[in-house]
Amino acid sequence: MPAPIDQQLVNSLIELELIKKEQLDKAIAEAKSSNTDLGVYLVENDFISDENLGKLIADLLKFPLIRLANVNIPPNIISIVPAEFAEKFKIIPFKRDQGKLLVATTNPNNKEVMDNLSKKSGLPVEVYYATELDIKENLHLFKKKLETVYKDLTVSNKGAKLGKILDDNLPIDKIVITLVEYAYDNRASDIHIEPRDQHSVIRFRIDGTLHDMLTIPKTTHDQIINKIKVDSKLRTDEHMSSQDGKMQEKVKEEEIDIRISIMPVVGGENCVLRLLTSTSHQYGLQDLGMSEKDFKKVTNGFTKPYGMILSTGPTGSGKTTSMYSILKILNTREVNIATIEDPVEYTIEGITQIQVNNKTNLSFAAGLRSILRQDPNIIYVGEIRDSETAGIAINSAMTGHLVLSTLHTNDAATALPRLIDMDIEPFLIASTVNVIVAQRLVRKICDSCKVSYSITPAEITKKYGLTLSKTTDTLYMGKGCPVCNNTGYADRIGIFEILEITDAIRKLITQKATADEIAQQAVKEGMTTMLKDGIGKAVMGITTLDEILRATRG
Repeated sequence: MPAPIDQQLVNSLIELELIKKEQLDKAIAEAKSSNTDLGVYLVENDFISDENLGKLIADLLKFPLIRLANVNIPPNIISIVPAEFAEKFKIIPFKRDQGKLLVATTNPNNKEVMDNLSKKSGLPVEVYYATELDIKENLHLFKKKLETVYKDLTVSNKGAKLGKILDDNLPIDKIVITLVEYAYDNRASDIHIEPRDQHSVIRFRIDGTLHDMLTIPKTTHDQIINKIKVDSKLRTDEHMSSQDGKMQEKVKEEEIDIRISIMPVVGGENCVLRLLTSTSHQYGLQDLGMSEKDFKKVTNGFTKPYGMILSTGPTGSGKTTSMYSILKILNTREVNIATIEDPVEYTIEGITQIQVNNKTNLSFAAGLRSILRQDPNIIYVGEIRDSETAGIAINSAMTGHLVLSTLHTNDAATALPRLIDMDIEPFLIASTVNVIVAQRLVRKICDSCKVSYSITPAEITKKYGLTLSKTTDTLYMGKGCPVCNNTGYADRIGIFEILEITDAIRKLITQKATADEIAQQAVKEGMTTMLKDGIGKAVMGITTLDEILRATRG
């Protein structure tokens, strides 16, 4: 975003009352000190959604807005612009229309770049504005397919003519880095390297689902595993025991922490790499799909100077991302924030983060005790697993600290009896817990191939066992296209239920009411259940009823 626009953006945000002046002044200072684009800072810290920011800036610049996430860009259009040029000037061509090349960029007023592009392409250029994050998320389109790159790396000129892959002197370093780069660009959370009888398969977990990406020879598999062991300081001579480690790779100026798990299986060693990126794939609570009403409840919870905020759900439901989103909002120079985690998934500047280490007896409970001697205002406990940790966390919340943590329960209300099961007195729970966030992640329908279809309320009831509160005869699905790897889904969004601890709920807690009784009271007071939140997103065309039922009933 060009510098002159910053002041106009500031004026518009104040004029439209999208953000209070004190908050904006603070955001400007923080963005400047961290050398972050103001717009990106505002989006990452939940002051405005990326789409609304785009509309605002496009209007200021007087250029039409394009959301590249909603466009299926053909490969022949992408190839018009060299990858280096696109990355340097943050510009992506997305369509050829009536003899013109339509391009998206963060800086549509850069006439020199547009003239240069027009000369290179031989076409007049029509310019659209796209946000920094939208451009960044789509630069991966300039990459070749992983299979093509792998073949280029492993086949010599002579071997290519014979159609043979040469196993000797393979550039294993480059192969491993390439796998990480492609996983990062595809927003994959994990890389699976799995040995089979005759070969090995490399799969990426994207939006919670595993996708086959590459097949490699067994000999290459062994070399890749060996290289990963060396980089993560594991024993290369050990093949019969499980090993865990970590390593780092730099991708697009970002240091990615990678957690390694290697396990002996029939046919060799299975390896899973968990990618933990520090900045690029973090989202604000509203970007994750939390409604304005629910976000306000959570904000009320974390703006109190003490008490506890709990996030619940199974593994992979986005609990940690939600807690980190809150920590980013709370992270100011005026407060001391400390965390105890297993593992530390993202590094946040300005926060003291401690890694659990069972070898040195640094457990959640021991780490939490140490943190309390460090004069913290806010504490994040990665997970409450036992009575000892629960007791210390509750006492911390009672003695003037704001405590954030996670629990493995199916819904918000169940978290309260779960704490009682951990030998916490009901009156302590009632007086310390501020709000409970229960959530799941569901896949979003791919915007590039989304279509509507007709279905009657009776058919919905018969197929899904649901009765929708609003009569609808239209739902949505993805047909499948290159953008979504023909799955019909691209990216994920959260479905939430936010349980605010009111006086009536406190009374039920002290009476040791069941989770069902607490949930009924919360719904009576306006809580939207995860199922209801999900159905609303399906009716709006964000996801499908199949996804909602998979997440809430699976």
